[in-house]
Amino acid sequence: MQDTHAWSGRFSEPVSELVKKYTASVGFDCRLAPFDIEGSLAHAAMLARAGVLSDEDLAAIRRGMAEILDDIRAGRFAWSLDLEDVHMNIERCLTDKIGDAGKRLHTGRSRNDQVATDIRLWLRAQIDVLGVLVGELQSSLLDLAERHADTVMPGFTHLQVAQPVTFGHHMLAYVEMLARDAERLVDVRKRVNRLPLGAAALAGTTYPIDRHYTAELLGFDDVCHNSLDAVSDRDFAIEFCAAASLVMTHLSRLSEELVLWMSPRVGFIDIADRFCTGSSIMPQKKNPDVPELVRGKSGRVSGHLVGLLMLMKSQPLAYNKDNQEDKEPLFDTVDTLIDTLRIYADMMRGVTVKPEAMRGAVLQGFATATDLADYLVKKGLPFRDSHEVVARAVRHAEQQGVDLADLPLAVLQSFSALVAEDVYTVLTPEGSLAERDHVGGTAPNQVRAQIARWRGVLGK
Repeated sequence: MQDTHAWSGRFSEPVSELVKKYTASVGFDCRLAPFDIEGSLAHAAMLARAGVLSDEDLAAIRRGMAEILDDIRAGRFAWSLDLEDVHMNIERCLTDKIGDAGKRLHTGRSRNDQVATDIRLWLRAQIDVLGVLVGELQSSLLDLAERHADTVMPGFTHLQVAQPVTFGHHMLAYVEMLARDAERLVDVRKRVNRLPLGAAALAGTTYPIDRHYTAELLGFDDVCHNSLDAVSDRDFAIEFCAAASLVMTHLSRLSEELVLWMSPRVGFIDIADRFCTGSSIMPQKKNPDVPELVRGKSGRVSGHLVGLLMLMKSQPLAYNKDNQEDKEPLFDTVDTLIDTLRIYADMMRGVTVKPEAMRGAVLQGFATATDLADYLVKKGLPFRDSHEVVARAVRHAEQQGVDLADLPLAVLQSFSALVAEDVYTVLTPEGSLAERDHVGGTAPNQVRAQIARWRGVLGK
């Protein structure tokens, strides 16, 4: 049987079945099909404009590609392993439909610049989807923050109770992280949105192409200006995976907190049943499977980043078959990130906060000790001396098994004569919060101001 590969004329025997299976990419790169067709139509329009293709050929290509796209969307398209990849499958089908005009489509390009263009078109579209999803998660967090702008909880360092904050303030920290993630995605998109098509295999082409016209048709901001780099560059994919890894890292941090907070030993929150599972043997269990799995999937995405770095680290210019291995980790990174953002936005709407447990934890940890130190400083005591005074007061309260706010005034005054009756105002969690009334602070009115600012930024 005659070999069906476009390059088979050079070889004296067909490719072995084992090699076909090993080298074929159509099983996963078929998702690029709509973008491959989009790129091909722009390339054909450019060739016709340059006089390389006739108007009749261009019309036939457009008609044939429309039929192929309909078949792909309807699930009627027959993908062939023999044809190796998405590009050859579509080109062969087009040729079968329209004859020689289909063969002329590949004039002035190579699969090297074709696949680089397809991936950029696909990734650009996914980045746009991800930007919307990040905003939806931020909106979900803002709703939760607004409901709990006054809810006192312990802020932690080293997982030890540090100072009072509000739950709303805590949620806004993740809104900030996601904002940086969104900025990175926008920035990555700029470098994704450059056209490789026209670089051909590696050295450009002898045909009178107009790459800027093709870029305009496809919505690219610019062309890749070196043909060798154009076909071999995967920096944009690596950079995207780095940005994606940071998104997942941020969500993994939040996941860890949700898991801890949901534990009966902490009891700060509950997560809606639809995001949890039970145990096959312990009927009382309610396990926070979604946040646990997000923690695990963050390692998966970071692993793809490392994999792509290793893929590229020793490649000489220009294109190498190694680069076929860029797609599966990139595709999986996008799929994982999209699924995670969608489920997280919904899950955070299903979080029930338990204010009493949070406030109780604040009172157990001497969270207002720093407020007492600041109080003494404002009375004229140097901070280092104030720090020592409060440390002794904390030790005494700990021995008595009470909070600082429960110590009688006379006892507090035994540590410093500067203490007066107004000290109890700053020793309550609410008093501590109210004192931190500046931009970025945890005072409830500042939390509400930040929520309003973010709603304005996000249009939500």
